[in-house]
Amino acid sequence: MKVRPGDAVRIRELHTVDDKPIRVPDPERLTHLEFRRFAGCPICNVHLQSMVAGHAQIVAAGIHQVVLFHSTPEEVRTYARDLPFDVVADPDKQLYEEFGVETSLRGVLDPRATAPVVKALFRRGGTERVRPFTGATTHPTGGHLGLPADILLDPAGAVVACKYGTHAYDQWSVDELLDQATHFEQA
Repeated sequence: MKVRPGDAVRIRELHTVDDKPIRVPDPERLTHLEFRRFAGCPICNVHLQSMVAGHAQIVAAGIHQVVLFHSTPEEVRTYARDLPFDVVADPDKQLYEEFGVETSLRGVLDPRATAPVVKALFRRGGTERVRPFTGATTHPTGGHLGLPADILLDPAGAVVACKYGTHAYDQWSVDELLDQATHFEQA
């Protein structure tokens, strides 16, 4: 079942792919749970590059980023190494199920999902990369059909805001995330 603003989520300890324990939600700041598709997903890679570029702004706004992939820790370490935020593997999709994050063939075939990847290739001439990317695996854990979701939690575990993607690139931009945090602070 999808969560909605005002819902309370259970406080828990997760472990990053580097085996670092983290509390979700963070006890002192907002937590942005970013449910992504599989590790190595080219669509997710383009989006994560924008989050990396905006990471300093996100931290300055008091937001702890936690990125989840429905992949094994080994797969995530291969494709998402050196990201400046906490990365969690959820190969059994337990958290995806708990938070109502879905899959959809239509979501992957939507032209809005692939357009950012094509634009990034043309913008960079097909060779320059902000972050290393070795290509998507042909048989990712959890499959190819995941949809993204963004959930912003306050330190007590209340859902401040959320967005469930309707296609594979339908997620908050850095500016949208910062806007959600600003609205929370004003409330």
